[in-house]
Amino acid sequence: MRASRLVSLLLLLQTRRRLTAAQLADALEVSVRTVYRDIESLGEAGVPVYGEPGHDGGYQLLDGYRTQLTGLTEGEAESLFLTGLPTAAADLGLGATVTAAQLKLMAALPAELRDRAGRVAERFHLDAPSWYREADSTPHLATAAAAVWRQRLLRMRYLRWAHPREVSRVVAPHGLVLKAGRWYLVARHPGDQGEELRTYRVSRLLDAELVDEPFERQPGFALPDYWRGYLARFDERRHWAEAELRVSADGFARLDQLLEPAVVAAARRTAGEPGADGWRRITVPIESPAQAVPELLRLGADAEVLAPAELRDHMLATLAATAAHYVSAAQRS
Repeated sequence: MRASRLVSLLLLLQTRRRLTAAQLADALEVSVRTVYRDIESLGEAGVPVYGEPGHDGGYQLLDGYRTQLTGLTEGEAESLFLTGLPTAAADLGLGATVTAAQLKLMAALPAELRDRAGRVAERFHLDAPSWYREADSTPHLATAAAAVWRQRLLRMRYLRWAHPREVSRVVAPHGLVLKAGRWYLVARHPGDQGEELRTYRVSRLLDAELVDEPFERQPGFALPDYWRGYLARFDERRHWAEAELRVSADGFARLDQLLEPAVVAAARRTAGEPGADGWRRITVPIESPAQAVPELLRLGADAEVLAPAELRDHMLATLAATAAHYVSAAQRS
């Protein structure tokens, strides 16, 4: 462990040129006292590292010195695809491994390319979770990831939306997907070649245990292709009904700010020509009248539901109840 830390310290000095003991301690997640001891050990090993006192001081390597200790370990090489996803790497327990891989990659680059890569890291950041939503709690993510990577069966208890709510299954996990800050496990039941792949939300795993039994992956399986198809099928299953609306010119222009992409695409595809007042008719997919009410209320006075009658009645009842609350409050004040 200490040898790995010494290598990381050396690579930090090589890629960042000058760092204080406090900065090194923060990067390596150790105490400043430990950094002092490590610097002394590097000096005793013949590494030309020296320190300069003062406000602008710090530790640095002698000009021209470069270490060749940049070989990636297996874990670091495997984690390279996560170097731009620090949150995902941390979720999978690979945060430290990804950091080490990044250091070695930076150290291996020529100075000019290293500076350019550093500027990219400083100026662009990918934040996967969506707005206004806490990230899922995924205590069994590491176990699921181990099953995916080692191609082993996974015994799990899962909390479903339908009844029976809690089910126990042994599945063959084919992949993990991070979507808007939520992890999903793609898996199938082993022993049945006709069984379809299913998608499980990892936060709904009540328990997970790695089974020391390998399985054969589905021939030709490609995770990106599966996920694209799954999203398309998901929208088709979810949106089983339609609603007809009238929307104003302003409402039509703001559809993509207020409604989800699948609904907006359908609205633009079915939109008729605007009338003399600028209003036009659109047809949008919905899950159910009850679910559609809060969604369509986002359009405010810029939309009117024409059909189905059940949805129109739901909208009228909701708006009437809301107006009654405000009228009552005004009368009390």
